[in-house]
Amino acid sequence: MANTTLLWWTLLCAVSVFNVLAWTGAVLWVRRQAPGLPQHTRRAIQLQMLLSAGYVLGCAYRSAFPVYDVARQVLVDSWWSSVLVGRSVATVAELCFAAQWALLMHHLARANGHRPGLRVAQMVMPMIVTAEICSWHAVLTTSNLGHVIEETLWGLCAAALVASLVLMWPRCQRGLRPVLATVAAIGVCYVAYMFQVDVPMYWTRWLAESAQGHAPLSLAEGLFDASRRWVVTHDWAHWQSEVVWMTAYFSVAVWLSIGLIHVPARLLHPRAVAQPQAARRLEPA
Repeated sequence: MANTTLLWWTLLCAVSVFNVLAWTGAVLWVRRQAPGLPQHTRRAIQLQMLLSAGYVLGCAYRSAFPVYDVARQVLVDSWWSSVLVGRSVATVAELCFAAQWALLMHHLARANGHRPGLRVAQMVMPMIVTAEICSWHAVLTTSNLGHVIEETLWGLCAAALVASLVLMWPRCQRGLRPVLATVAAIGVCYVAYMFQVDVPMYWTRWLAESAQGHAPLSLAEGLFDASRRWVVTHDWAHWQSEVVWMTAYFSVAVWLSIGLIHVPARLLHPRAVAQPQAARRLEPA
């Protein structure tokens, strides 16, 4: 294996081990706090823990078995590296991550009596399920157009969440504002990356496919191909275009997922958030 590729892969695996340990530490910490929290807060924390576990473990698996889906490109020569397995793991992990943000927005909007925020929370999962369907279409047919739509939906979803946080800012308790500011700032960076880097990258790839007369596979052909064919390559040049998003995805995004485990204790604890009258008129969780 090329030295640079090996170093990058080792870094991904090391970060994944750290992430699992960090998730374990977060779980132990919140469990120590749980006896003093109301039952509905404990339920919210437990759900965030479970969803975060799905994302942490999914990203750890994908770090150990990196895959460049459309090109059927892998680092490890094994069926466990196949696009079919990798994409299935990614789908579960990404739905867990999206559900974490939907729950956060739901609880935050209810706590602050913000109906537009509730609408955004309800939009998250349908948007991301649609994005996952587009991703599967791209992976099976080997046409990057599906990835263009997928990444656009992720970017729009993040933009809607950031806009809701900004609109809720005046309603929030002062103690929560630093958390909201941090999340919103990360969200702005994410949206900028998606629409300045990620979406244009997949759009360029799709245009190149079209110019070269690439014939997409049918869904049935793609399913067979994704489960049986993988191209092992350790050439850094073949992985370089995937390094930035994979590294950030399997590190920073996972840390955000773990961080969301701690949020309900601050957001839902009666001493942390004073429920405004408007919130009481909103439907229960």
